[in-house]
Amino acid sequence: MEESYVLDLDGKKLTIQIGKVARQSDGAALVRLADTMILATTVASKEVIEGQDFFPLTVDYREKAYAAGRIPGGFFKREGRPTEKEILSARLIDRSLRPLFPDGYLNEIQVMVMVLSSDQENDADILGIIGSSVALGISGIPFYEPIASVRVGRIEGKLVLNPTFSQLEESAINLVVAGTEENIVMVEGGCQEISEEDLLSALDFGHKEIKKIIELQKKIIQDWGKEKPEVEPEPVDPVLFEEVSRLTLEKIKKANRTVDKSERQSLVDEVEESVMLELAEKFPESETKIASILIELERKDIREMILREGLRIDGRTPKEIRPITCEVGILPRAHGSALFTRGQTQSLAVTTLGSKMDEQKIEDLEGESTKSYMLHYNFPPFSVGEVRPVRGPGRREIGHGALAERAIQPVIPKEEVFPYTVRIVSDILESNGSSSMATVCGGTLSLMDAGVPIKAPVAGIAMGLIKEEEKTIILTDILGAEDHYGDMDFKVTGTRKGITAFQMDIKISGLDLNIMQEALIQAREARLYILDLMEQTIAKPRPELSVYAPRIITFKVKQDKIGEIIGPGGKNIRGIIEQTGAEINIEDDGSVFISAKDPKAGELAQELIYKLIEEPEIGKVYLGKVKRITPFGAFVEIIPGQDGLVHISELDTKRVNRVEDILNVGDEVNVKVIGIDNEGKIKLSRKACLTSDHSRNR
Repeated sequence: MEESYVLDLDGKKLTIQIGKVARQSDGAALVRLADTMILATTVASKEVIEGQDFFPLTVDYREKAYAAGRIPGGFFKREGRPTEKEILSARLIDRSLRPLFPDGYLNEIQVMVMVLSSDQENDADILGIIGSSVALGISGIPFYEPIASVRVGRIEGKLVLNPTFSQLEESAINLVVAGTEENIVMVEGGCQEISEEDLLSALDFGHKEIKKIIELQKKIIQDWGKEKPEVEPEPVDPVLFEEVSRLTLEKIKKANRTVDKSERQSLVDEVEESVMLELAEKFPESETKIASILIELERKDIREMILREGLRIDGRTPKEIRPITCEVGILPRAHGSALFTRGQTQSLAVTTLGSKMDEQKIEDLEGESTKSYMLHYNFPPFSVGEVRPVRGPGRREIGHGALAERAIQPVIPKEEVFPYTVRIVSDILESNGSSSMATVCGGTLSLMDAGVPIKAPVAGIAMGLIKEEEKTIILTDILGAEDHYGDMDFKVTGTRKGITAFQMDIKISGLDLNIMQEALIQAREARLYILDLMEQTIAKPRPELSVYAPRIITFKVKQDKIGEIIGPGGKNIRGIIEQTGAEINIEDDGSVFISAKDPKAGELAQELIYKLIEEPEIGKVYLGKVKRITPFGAFVEIIPGQDGLVHISELDTKRVNRVEDILNVGDEVNVKVIGIDNEGKIKLSRKACLTSDHSRNR
């Protein structure tokens, strides 16, 4: 038994098919939009691991190469480790689903999304969110409220639903929004310096379309849904709770009013250690329960302090930003560097400039492409005083880096203005919240220090929320603990003109647009304040690049001249590279990129290329080299690869009997072009140079 459900979304057909495949999973759905199709499945473990005190949700998103009719590249002709695109899409789905599972449900859940077909026009990530919600909704897993997702673009001032990849190239907004029928639960995207009002309009537009998809899901769940259990958090032993509270509450309050993160954590650790010791005999084997009670007491005190006293754990008011310092040029050999410190969060951001050869090559379902601007974020364990293995970047590093990269992207100059490959690296040296936003600020400063002509400086701020019944307080520049114990993490970046990127995650069932509007206004005030401080350090890009940065020369040649530059088997271009030490890259359209550490080497490479493609002009004098002697004249190369004949009658002003009396192979001689016939044969004259006062060497 199987059934298909269809919904028209602004002229595109959304189809959800149930009961056809993956029937041994707890829930499965095939979702199709145009010719892009995904399979979403979910399975829950039967038992909870003993002693487990967290919700183990895993979301995997994988793109099959066959979906776009491709065979994976490289030596291993199968899909390997997840790409950045797959990791970012998995994070989108995870962040949308996670807040909607009930407290107390601790069974392990795996959600898998596989992209089975790609039309290379419609992104499958939003289908992954929809499909995951359907799979969970029809399963027996306690996921009670369906969610849906759409992408919103804006082209020529008009909002567009689920724009294609080609449309997104023209769009001022690329917004993914996920929500329930009543509220928005996740936001992710970038934009071209739009206003807060425009962002809210796009969110409202997207949420209205989400409601239509949720209506369809309700019908599917009604037809196919299994019975779901009611989940109640494990009851807390009131006697144990009372004992732990009596012994620790005042100490926790003292710890929560300690400004320094390390000191605060040490005090909390001491409280935990002492209460475990004191209650070990009376409540044996209750360590996990005691730890959970301590977390709840800490959480409740932090939230009450903010709601009732208007004070945060570091003594700030809700709108107050931590002290900020900015430094640039701190690494002598880097092309651009900056140290951005906000409270106990610190980013060392470094900009490196490279040539066309340094572009990143990307292979995905949309085909092969290159990337000339990239930002990489690193989070070493010492930044939070921890010891752990250092391996490749995890999902967190990939996600934070992508957000910061997207934030700065709108101000990066176009290739025709600045033909460099730009890489920013942010190493987090200290972290106590908002490290991705410190990366945006530090990255901007390092770009200006490197002399990259960015459109405008970009700053970022992370907003938080504490919501209890009708009482709501929005926090500016949240700490790690406020993120952990709060209800929202809403990151907003932008210039003075407008917003460039945003990301929102929540821990409650959803937010209405009124709260988001208030958070955006508060974020704008903070952003402008931070930009003021940044500009006191460096107000605009340096006028000159670092002496250690490569110099790039760009120009264009006729496409039919590309072969002449390269030469047989690459002989010509290899010779120029060996002679000058420059890097040379030639595009199919005739664009030439020369990169060299020494500006003179780049100029020489350019001159040699011009000589290769130079076309002889009648009346022009050239310094040529004799290549061949014949009884009737000498063949002289005037341009690399092009020679002409100096007839014996044009060798001298007086009669010449033998060519060898005047010229020999290898001689350099000034000659003048006196004619070019229809076949392109060049006629040269040495005699004309002897009688001319304006002969010159080239």
